Amino acid sequence: MTDPHGALIYTMVLASAADGTMSDKELATIGEMVRHLPVFRGFDADRIATVSNECQRLLQDENGLDRALDEIKETLPDHLRETAYAIACDVVAADGRASQEELRLLEMIRYCLGVDRLHAAAIERGARARHMTL
Repeated sequence: MTDPHGALIYTMVLASAADGTMSDKELATIGEMVRHLPVFRGFDADRIATVSNECQRLLQDENGLDRALDEIKETLPDHLRETAYAIACDVVAADGRASQEELRLLEMIRYCLGVDRLHAAAIERGARARHMTL
């Protein structure tokens, strides 16, 4: 990972892989966010798979999760830390359920990025509201 776009994609991949599977809904949500969110303007969407695979390879290494979180923290500008947390929450909410592993990972991301607990609660509530179905 060499840029903030990569850090944001790593954050989404971590959220998706937290429970051991990356569901089709989660993968579709990642793709949609990369194609439509203003923060990804200028990013070549064809690179999603490459960056995702880099993250998945890193996670297979010893201490891979800690290393990925460190890279995200070092690469993201401060003003994008809440954005990273928000897109991670959207990925977790995409399939309509949040496992204990996913919730623990969100807590780790929140702590790593220094997202205030009250702000995190608001972001989580927004993600839940956006992904509700009839």
